[in-house]
Amino acid sequence: MFAPLMEGLTDAIGFVAGALLGYGLGVTFGLDLFAEGYGTGSIIAILLVGVGGGMGLQAARRFRVSKTDAE
Repeated sequence: MFAPLMEGLTDAIGFVAGALLGYGLGVTFGLDLFAEGYGTGSIIAILLVGVGGGMGLQAARRFRVSKTDAE
């Protein structure tokens, strides 16, 4: 009953955590995600957030599958 809910929650948490890590990496390198216009730095920051979110989502799914296999 709660399996779809847990799947959605873990996916959302993984995506948000990864996106925040990507954003933090961009800030560390001095890239402004919300800069006016679409300059090179802004586009790279957007890519970092997207890639970070995707990686976080995949990590959450792998973690969930490994926990299911262990049980």
